[in-house]
Parts: sequence; C-alpha cells; structure tokens
Amino acid sequence: MKPIDLSLTISESIPSFPGSPTPQFIDWSDIDHDGYNLELLFLSSHTGTHLDAPYHFVKNGLKIHQIPLDRLFGKAILIKLKKSKNTPITKSDITSFEKKNGNIPNHSSVFFFTDWQKNLKKNNYFTENPGLDASSAKYLASKKINLVGIDSPSIDLGKDESFSVHHILSKNNILIVENLANMNKIRTLEFNFTILPLKLKDATGSPVRAVAHDYTT
Repeated sequence: MKPIDLSLTISESIPSFPGSPTPQFIDWSDIDHDGYNLELLFLSSHTGTHLDAPYHFVKNGLKIHQIPLDRLFGKAILIKLKKSKNTPITKSDITSFEKKNGNIPNHSSVFFFTDWQKNLKKNNYFTENPGLDASSAKYLASKKINLVGIDSPSIDLGKDESFSVHHILSKNNILIVENLANMNKIRTLEFNFTILPLKLKDATGSPVRAVAHDYTT
C-alpha cells in the first residue's frame, strides 16, 4: 500500500462545525517587501481532520501535548459500514464484523468508514452525520481501545447534542480522530496509521496529518 493521506486540506473554504470560526489565512509578510512569505493562521483547534484529546470532555483528561507518541501510530483495524444520515454505528454492527473477521483485540485502534465524507459540501454534513451510539462506544471502551477514527465530522450522531459518545470514550481515555478523508482507498482490513497533531500545550484538540500506510505482520 502506498501512503494514503487521510487528511482534509485546511483552507478558508473548508466547512466548519456550526458555531466554530471559519479559518483565516492572513498575509503578514511577502517576498517583495520582506524577503520572505509568511501568513498568520486563525482557526479552531478542531478544524478539518483533527484529534480530540480526552480533556475536550473530561476535566482531568489528557491534553494534546500530554498524549504519548506511541498512541499516535501503529496497527489499526478498518470497519467499513456505509451509513446514511442520522444512522448510528451500533454494538451489533461491530460484533457482526467480529463474527466475520475475528475479535477486535483489546487496546486496538479502530477506524470506521461510513462513506459520509462525500457529503462534506452539503448543508447537512454536520447536522445529520452518522456516528457511534452509546452501545458501540461502551463496547469499545470495554476493550480498552486506544483510538477511534471516523470519516464523519463527529464521533457522535449529528443530532446528539449531548455528545454522549464523546463523553463515554473520553472518560475511558480513548483518543478520537474525526473528519478523516480518503478512507475508501484503504483496501485491507488492517493497516498501519500515523496521526500527528501539533504539540499544543493544554489544548483540547489539534488538526492532524493522518496517514495510512503498509500493513505488515
């Protein structure tokens, strides 16, 4: 497998979560006047493809700069479940995958492909997206999962304004990666991943460069 970029490109036109600021790229220096080009960035720490630290929903949870590097790369399991708007990923979905492909080991990293990313430019992208329900979140927590990724803007259903899945995963110290792209290009059930957030002190999240690459046993 050639390296696959799982990250959205951040620009001033990238859709933003309702209530979050639109990214701004502010020209600051240019070659003609300063001898170099330089821009200032203004954006939410949860812009585009991003990592949620447990601190996002847990008062004493890990912050972005505290996440050990060994939790940000390794082997991952891909679960492909095409989901339409407002449709949850359930515990039954996961156990059905396990019956067919074998049990998900404890401490694994699990990525969900729902095919929702194709709706990025649509008005309902952030409001009707698929996501996990409480049953699947609790099941993954029981396995002490390391990280959960999804090609949706939120690990929660768009209509879940209480962020119930965020709370379940975060209180169990599970990392969350949202807004993944190009997951349809991953052809294997297992792959290697690298998720690199900025090392932002005391932050709740960070945009990431997410990559899938060769799986080796």
